[in-house]
Amino acid sequence: MVQNKLAERNNSNKSWDFNTDTTLVKLLENNAQLFSNKVAMREKDFGIWQEITWSQMLEQTLNFAAGIESLGFEKSQTLMVLGDNRIKLYTSMLGVGVLGGYAMPVFPDATPEEIRYFAQEVNVKFVLADDQEQVDKAIAFEISDEQMEENDLAHIDHIIYADPRGMASYPHTGLISWEKIIAIGANRLQEEKGLRDSLLSRSEPDGPAVLIHSSGTTGKPKGVVISHRALLSGVRNAYLGKAFDFGEEILAYLPMAWVGDFAMTVGAGVALRFVINIPERQETVLRDLREIAPTFYLAAPRSWDNMLTMIQVRMEGSTPVKKLIYHFFMNIALNAERIQLEGGKSSVMVKLLRQLGELIVYGPIKDQLGLTRMRNAFTGGEAIGEDSFIFYRALGVKLRQLYGQTETCAFNAIQDMDEVRLHTVGRPLPNVEVKINDLGEILIRSGSVFSGYFQQVEASKEALQDGWLHTGDAGYLEKDGHLVVLGRVSEVVYTSKKEKYIPNYIENRLKFSPFIKDVAVLGKNKDTLSAIVCIDKESVGHWAETHGVSYMSYADLSQKPEVLELIKSAISRVNKTLPSSLNLRRFVSLHKEFDADDGEVTRTRKLRRNVVEERYKPIIDAIYNGNMTVEMKAQITYESGEIGVTERILKVEEV
Repeated sequence: MVQNKLAERNNSNKSWDFNTDTTLVKLLENNAQLFSNKVAMREKDFGIWQEITWSQMLEQTLNFAAGIESLGFEKSQTLMVLGDNRIKLYTSMLGVGVLGGYAMPVFPDATPEEIRYFAQEVNVKFVLADDQEQVDKAIAFEISDEQMEENDLAHIDHIIYADPRGMASYPHTGLISWEKIIAIGANRLQEEKGLRDSLLSRSEPDGPAVLIHSSGTTGKPKGVVISHRALLSGVRNAYLGKAFDFGEEILAYLPMAWVGDFAMTVGAGVALRFVINIPERQETVLRDLREIAPTFYLAAPRSWDNMLTMIQVRMEGSTPVKKLIYHFFMNIALNAERIQLEGGKSSVMVKLLRQLGELIVYGPIKDQLGLTRMRNAFTGGEAIGEDSFIFYRALGVKLRQLYGQTETCAFNAIQDMDEVRLHTVGRPLPNVEVKINDLGEILIRSGSVFSGYFQQVEASKEALQDGWLHTGDAGYLEKDGHLVVLGRVSEVVYTSKKEKYIPNYIENRLKFSPFIKDVAVLGKNKDTLSAIVCIDKESVGHWAETHGVSYMSYADLSQKPEVLELIKSAISRVNKTLPSSLNLRRFVSLHKEFDADDGEVTRTRKLRRNVVEERYKPIIDAIYNGNMTVEMKAQITYESGEIGVTERILKVEEV
């Protein structure tokens, strides 16, 4: 059955036969042979798109492998990768995979303490740093032999830097440029007969493709070793589920340390021969998105929300006539999409008006955003708000939700193009089995499931039982096979009245409001539920400007009576969808955002509940003691790394 489906979608100009008994470098070699001069990757530098072909990408990968091996890098060693998305970093990670080593990308905004933890875990001796800032981080977490404690990090042998700017005067003995590594590798390949064939044959299907870390919401992040076979199984399953096709044009902007980027940019990118475009900087992503107009785009709900906010801001500043036309056609499309979600159909007149709206409104907006060629658009990581989801589908962007994990190479379930529901993540992908155990936990069995956590035997045994991955997520399957994800099983808690609830489920629905960026729902062993809310400064700030509400700072804005009413309205809307016994009764609008540098959220912005509940205990006590205000001191981490404290009198609001 599977082979028949593959045959139907495959044709002579497509290179991969969906055999997972291979490796990324073998597929890269195949692309270089069959599509030598086709563009593989583009990177914007100084405002100009620089391109490399599949043959150049292969040479760069092999040159790096040969070069770093000459420095003493061996099989099963680790290369820590620090920096934003760059061609050099991607091909270097592939090069480490060629040698059977572990490429370990780390979030570019990680602190030296976080980097130290990862480095200690695998005893890192090699670091690849994008630029001077990342080199400084690598040097900062080194310690002298005198300072070294048992199991601590002693020394980095080599720090490889990709960008030479600012590096000329650095005295570190282990510093070496990426260009020099490439030159050393190229010389080796030219002089050593048989080295090229040796490199192409060393990696194994069950060998490591990458070492990615879990988010670490309930403890320290765990290393997830993803093999070539598991990665390609995930890509195959997603292809069969029609998530993407051969030759997609994508924008590689997601953090390299997130499994979604590696699975899409490297896994699917190499296997399905994508054209991979890398933005100049994170700040230019939306501008570069418009230039590229990708055919595939994956973004977190917050990114889609931000894009929608930008559209709304521009329309508010437009002429009355343009605003009238915009609202007329958008309301038609929004109503039609809501009817379709409820199982209804649009009238002939509505269909004709939507065609006209495509010419006047929808098409120009998509052109401004770079969404004109979008065939496959996805959101994942958490639930997306109803308003945002319906808006993009009304615009003609067939936005869908997907569900995946680091341990399953990012792909578990997706929604079909024309069968979407707001509360589900779609059906499990082909070759992915899903069942729910007695605890309500989602279990998954597939070739894309990882083989275990790095050097954590007990944690691996706990996660992998009887051939099934215990995801740690709570959910259920509907009668027609659609999967509903509620939140983390570990977060199922009870009120003092023994009412069961999942905070994350309620938090996601509160974040459907464009005015709420983060929220922590409280209520464990309490009579009622309450919340600590972090406003979205951009959305709330824009609202404040258009409604004549002046403010001086985030802290000031968060305590404005008008803003507190916005939050109260958002909570009231969510309360209507919950049992009355689980309605949120009180809340506090925090005077700062939850910050990854302060340990309150992970780098992927997942709430570290234990940290928040401990740090903001005075607020929690005030809420449940019936106080109307609370004096709060909060720790903040500045860009310099220095830690400070802010003080504020916060209001406790009733809903």
